[in-house]
Amino acid sequence: MQTVETLNEGLKRAYTLKITAKDIDSRVDAELKRVAPTVKMPGFRPGKVPANLVRKMHGEALMQDALNSSIQQGIQELIAEHKLRPALQPSVSLDEGYELGKDASIKVELEVLPDVPTPAIEGLKLERLTVPVDEAAVQAQLQKFADQQKRWEEAEGRAAESGDLVVMDFVGKVDGVAFDGGTGEDMSVEIGSGRLIPGFEDQVIGVKAGDERQINVNFPADYQAKELAGKAATFDLTIKSVKTAGETKIDDELATSLGLQSLDQLTELLKGQIEQELNGLTRTYMKRKLLDQLAEGHDFEVPPSMVEAEFGQIWQQLEHEATHEEDPAAALAEMESEREDYQKIAERRVRLGLLLSEIGQANGVEVSQQEMNRLIAQAAQQYGPEDRQRFLQYVQQEPMAAAQLRAPLYEDKVVDYLFEKSEISDREVTREELEAAIESDEGFSTGTHSHDHDNHKPKAAKKASAKKAKSADGDAEGEAAPATDDAAAPTPAEPVKKAATKKAPAKKAEEPAGDEAAAEAPAKKAPAKKKAAAVKEEPEA
Repeated sequence: MQTVETLNEGLKRAYTLKITAKDIDSRVDAELKRVAPTVKMPGFRPGKVPANLVRKMHGEALMQDALNSSIQQGIQELIAEHKLRPALQPSVSLDEGYELGKDASIKVELEVLPDVPTPAIEGLKLERLTVPVDEAAVQAQLQKFADQQKRWEEAEGRAAESGDLVVMDFVGKVDGVAFDGGTGEDMSVEIGSGRLIPGFEDQVIGVKAGDERQINVNFPADYQAKELAGKAATFDLTIKSVKTAGETKIDDELATSLGLQSLDQLTELLKGQIEQELNGLTRTYMKRKLLDQLAEGHDFEVPPSMVEAEFGQIWQQLEHEATHEEDPAAALAEMESEREDYQKIAERRVRLGLLLSEIGQANGVEVSQQEMNRLIAQAAQQYGPEDRQRFLQYVQQEPMAAAQLRAPLYEDKVVDYLFEKSEISDREVTREELEAAIESDEGFSTGTHSHDHDNHKPKAAKKASAKKAKSADGDAEGEAAPATDDAAAPTPAEPVKKAATKKAPAKKAEEPAGDEAAAEAPAKKAPAKKKAAAVKEEPEA
């Protein structure tokens, strides 16, 4: 196999590989010897089919497989010989005029990871903002928890008011004809909860047990069931009962109703949850400040393909969020005006990811096999029982899938290592002050220089600052583009004629929660004693 370098510019590399017909044919011969004993053909005993007949029957497929394996081996040898570290999967193309049985010319294009300068981790200084768990916060959480555990009592003879629970049967109709998914029995509706389509709950106010009422509603134009979107409908209601929320006391009885032993145990559990949440906010702030210092102290070229891939993820998330804004068109227009800023954010995240990876490798940070097994087991729980085994096989066979699971934990371990190396000072603040510090764009930069953000601040910077800070650092924890250890390095994709791509099995669907989420779409007929979702605007949280 002959290799010729055709491009060496910055981080871009290109090569031409020449694979001779003789090499391909020798691979075919080796494969024939392997498979011939297993081939069955009428008139021949098992394993006695002549190799020339096997070649005649399967020669084209064998030659294609031999070509692919030759290319795969050639790329692996190319990477090893030139000590390349591909940033992403190499691009592999075969000359258009290639014919099976001839010499093959393969073009390989890739970007390599840069030589990251030894990261400066000495002299890092961080401030740890801590929030003590006060009694008022615990009591507020207890009260909120008690409010969620409403005890409904019959409102004897009283008409329904906002805040009451109305139990009803109903039949929904469009143009006088009942539609699938619009019929339900014993559906509980809390008036004022906003869980049903606009106008439904308001028209239930004033009903009493035993009443029959017809109400008129309009399905929203963006309703999930397209056949109902924007249409006028009527609902025939039969009111079974009206209930009012009784007082829920914060006492041992509340705790025991939840399977706990006492109010003290419930209080300690809630206090622990609040403390864990506050610790998470403290870590988020520290991690963001740590990444800011790393970004400001290092500047080197990063692979454009990695930046584009990172930008694509950021942009996709922003587009998803824009569709849920009050004015999606305006939100998208604002995004477009800030595209350059988000490109710089993507570059920052990639650079930080490479820095963290370099720090981790230089200091022996690793993800153990036990930790990896735990990650895989946790991820497998997102799939239905029938798909979990397929998911486990997928992770075992696809190195990049395992790398994606490993990367966030690896990054967190590198960050913990840097925390240990940093000089940390403590300051006690309120929760509001800590949250404001996290959301503030003070000291935040979209690039490697502290002035980048100010020089490229959009008109709506104040409104978008929190979202940009989140994008710049990854997620609520302030992540960079996932750092990766050696095991996560990309491997060349199988070129030319690719085998069927292995895909992870589909995750199990989220189950509707609560009494008012019994049916998922009006296209499905709701069985008796189930509540149809044709009247639901949003699933219960």
